Amino acid sequence: MMNPSILFFILLAIILFNSIKILREYERAVVFRLGRYTGLRGPGLILLIPGLEKMVRVDLRTVTMDIPSQDIISKDNVTLKVNGVVYFRVDNPRKAVIAVEEYYSATAQISQTTLRTVIGQYELDEILQHRDKINASLQEILDEQTEPWGVKVSAVEVKAIDLPLDMQKAMARQAQAERDKRAKVISAEGEFEASKMLAEAAAVLDSQPNAITLRYLETMQNISSGDGKSTTFFPLPVNFLDRFLNKDS
Repeated sequence: MMNPSILFFILLAIILFNSIKILREYERAVVFRLGRYTGLRGPGLILLIPGLEKMVRVDLRTVTMDIPSQDIISKDNVTLKVNGVVYFRVDNPRKAVIAVEEYYSATAQISQTTLRTVIGQYELDEILQHRDKINASLQEILDEQTEPWGVKVSAVEVKAIDLPLDMQKAMARQAQAERDKRAKVISAEGEFEASKMLAEAAAVLDSQPNAITLRYLETMQNISSGDGKSTTFFPLPVNFLDRFLNKDS
């Protein structure tokens, strides 16, 4: 038969093991005495009354939770697959334990339904162009819905938007058409500027009779000069035919 003193020490050790708890800096203990909430304890060393008090350990660190890919129909009837990520933390441990059965699972479910609801209110172009606005709207709605559970949603990000293959091809054709349009506009603007410069140059040459002659001689020099060129030309006055034309008239 076991020695009573040894049995006493064993029972004392079991009682102390169940009574003494050590909580880390980022943990809190929600304590219940005979099933009734009595308060928060921690961090550090805490003592529980054996058989009378129970505790629930709550982590206060920010949690990063992925939102699985959701099948969503946008406002303009385009089927999308959208996933995201939610950053949240327990702001009130008492509510997180008492007000909801499992705050992590509840936050995950409400995040999925909110993502489908919010994305469905926008057209495809708005979803692709105004992602920051959508993220802010998701964060505001989720934070409002999880506040009674003691959960604070700090940020929501839409990670990826998967489009159907046909829609991707249509968007690629649209982008190509936009680039062709810009190229044609730039080319037309270049032609317009060139025509203006040519008109100004023609006006200058027309105002100075000798300017066209100098331009003519410079052109001839460019034609005749260079490696392997043997072009010979005889300069003539540009208006040498005017005499004959005037004579005939």
